[in-house]
Amino acid sequence: MNGSEVLLLAFLIGVIAGLRTMTAPAVVAWAAHRHWLNLVNSPLAFMGSTAAVAVFTLLALGELIIDKLPSTPNRTKLPGLIGRSVLGGLSGAAVAASGEQSIALGVVLGVAGAIAGAFTGYQVRQRLVRALKVQDFVIALFEDTLAIGGGLLIVLRF
Repeated sequence: MNGSEVLLLAFLIGVIAGLRTMTAPAVVAWAAHRHWLNLVNSPLAFMGSTAAVAVFTLLALGELIIDKLPSTPNRTKLPGLIGRSVLGGLSGAAVAASGEQSIALGVVLGVAGAIAGAFTGYQVRQRLVRALKVQDFVIALFEDTLAIGGGLLIVLRF
């Protein structure tokens, strides 16, 4: 895989974080743990640990539930956007490192992807709910599937 493809995947894993904050690092942790992503001898090797897999998986599962609650704040509000950016950056860095590209550039692309994914995901979700005249819950489940499936497709490219 060439460097441009790796960097595109770093951006795209950030987009996944923009859709579901914890899904991106959970998928990356599983991929590193299963040796689909090679993070050995990188500062991000911890992502492949059993502890990282357990923590990120539990947080991702919790987020899938919390997202459906009416009291959940909008993903484009500053606190949620910061969390998405941080974890998108972490996930982008891991993807970049695995593809032997700049970790710093992976962080930047992951953050950019997370911000783009958060705003685009919010707009698409709102418009689909209105256009299809369905409950938000239905579109949220579709978005969950897209985030998990998209994340897996990204890390399986390695």
